[in-house]
Amino acid sequence: MTTQAVRLEEEEYVGQLKWSVWMKVFSFTGPHKRYMAMLAAVALIVAGIDAVFPLIYCGIVNDAVRNGAEMQLWFWVLAYGGLALLAGVCFWSMIRLAGRVSTGVAHDIRRAGFRRLQELSFSYYDRRPVGWLMARMTSDCDRLSRIIAWGTVDLVWGGCTLIGVAVVMLVLNRQLALYVLAVLPPMILLSFIFQKHLLPASRRVRRINSNITASYSESIMGVRTTKTLVREEENLREFTDLTGEMFGASVHNAILSSMYFPMILSLGSIAGGLVLWLGGVEVVADSNKIGMLIAFISYTGLFMFPIHELARLFAEAQAVQAAAERITGLLETEPEIADSPEVLAEIEKQSATAPQAETAIDGLAERIDSIEFRNVGFAYKEGKDVLMDFNLSVSSGQTIALVGPTGGGKTTIVSLLCRFYEPTAGEILIDGVEYRRRSLHWLQSNLGIVLQTPHLFSGTIRENIRYGNLRADDGQIEWAAKIVNAHEFIMEFDDGYDTQIGEGGTKLSTGQKQLVSFARAILSDPQIFVMDEATSSVDTETEQLIQQGLAKVLAGRISFVIAHRLSTIRSADRILVIEDGLVVEAGTHAELIHLAGRYYELYTNQFAEDRRSEILKSQS
Repeated sequence: MTTQAVRLEEEEYVGQLKWSVWMKVFSFTGPHKRYMAMLAAVALIVAGIDAVFPLIYCGIVNDAVRNGAEMQLWFWVLAYGGLALLAGVCFWSMIRLAGRVSTGVAHDIRRAGFRRLQELSFSYYDRRPVGWLMARMTSDCDRLSRIIAWGTVDLVWGGCTLIGVAVVMLVLNRQLALYVLAVLPPMILLSFIFQKHLLPASRRVRRINSNITASYSESIMGVRTTKTLVREEENLREFTDLTGEMFGASVHNAILSSMYFPMILSLGSIAGGLVLWLGGVEVVADSNKIGMLIAFISYTGLFMFPIHELARLFAEAQAVQAAAERITGLLETEPEIADSPEVLAEIEKQSATAPQAETAIDGLAERIDSIEFRNVGFAYKEGKDVLMDFNLSVSSGQTIALVGPTGGGKTTIVSLLCRFYEPTAGEILIDGVEYRRRSLHWLQSNLGIVLQTPHLFSGTIRENIRYGNLRADDGQIEWAAKIVNAHEFIMEFDDGYDTQIGEGGTKLSTGQKQLVSFARAILSDPQIFVMDEATSSVDTETEQLIQQGLAKVLAGRISFVIAHRLSTIRSADRILVIEDGLVVEAGTHAELIHLAGRYYELYTNQFAEDRRSEILKSQS
């Protein structure tokens, strides 16, 4: 599934070099235009220096032929030395400026990419593996930033050198110059022919490289599962197949490149041979032209070198275009869920004022009094509804529990409430206002969410709790930890709240990670609290302590709870039994038990299982 998702996206990129793509890429040089201008100027100076060097050779030889020992040796030494010194300074400046532009552009692309990844909707991540996204912001970005800087150098230097050398050669000897220039048309034709083969081959290499990066990422993230299921050998075989495909694609690409460059070199050698032959005939007839011949031989090599570099740049651009397409494709991807133009206009209009919370489009609300689902339906894929005609009205201070079998639609309901997805039918109103008429920031800054599988970041426990409110002081952090009964286990560590927890919280147990995520959510002071199987990883005693703390904190707020342990939701104001996208039962715990329907069946079965587990545990 992962590989197929990547393949489908890569198949969109076909055809020849797309100048529109490169225009978008070069827009990232805007903040560095001063350095780009300086880089182009230095490259232009280097091209001029290269064009002057053969003239010095010509002058030295002609002076020696005409004047012998009386030649002006010191003049030529000073001229050559001064030119060489200037060339050295220019090369140093060029390397420094190109490095600055390259790192600056890479920084800007990564920042823009990270920003866009933060803005994209959940559905975007449903279709793309982590490794694929990592490849965009690492290897693709590096290759792209390098070719922008050094490609500019090669383009300006190579183009100016070709023009300058061509003009000088035409002035020195028009006939020989025309023989050298005659190789340009076949070189251009050859480049167009190879473009049709090099670009698809390069795209295939980059696509397979993305798959390899994705495989690495998934293997590292799933190492525990791999070892538990003893999948090491099978995973190695699958990875070997992938790297074998990479080997074949890379060899094919290398063969095409190895054919392209020798052909370019051969054409250059033909031009050099013609210069030696025809120029030699002229020297035999007139020995005073030996300086011109030496200069022309130098100019022929100098003329061919930028052609080689431009050909290499052309081939590299075709290889890197695949990376450019993927990066620009990512940056141009619009979030499926975003503020409408009307909301953005209203935010701008209200930004200079301090509107009341109940009419605010953006910002925090002092209080949310009601949430209403009206005939809400949702489908992840067209024609396959996972929620149908869902209606619910909730007031502040109420707790709504959602129970039912896996895949029934419970998580979909809270995902729609959080606006991770939007209804495909019906509407959701908050305080009587359709929630799409307010900003995402307004809604999601009023949410506190604790998931079944908590995610913690590398760093300390204190930093992870403060993530819920970056302005919170240490006292508020400890208060939140005490509310959820996390303070005691935190203080058992030598460094307490400053304990490093490792990547993803690997140094904490699952239950401890869950408590930290609870404290983080509480610290954000949410108006709407969502718990998706949030207490499934803690013991019953700790769960009861958490519930007692939450009862105080969440008083006057709206709570949604998806629970596996039905004993923990008996105090909920309303319990909804969700099956196949429909509400099959609704009521309080007592009402549903008295009804003796689906909830009664679920509750009694779970109670019997818990009882059996306790008996077996006591006898072990």
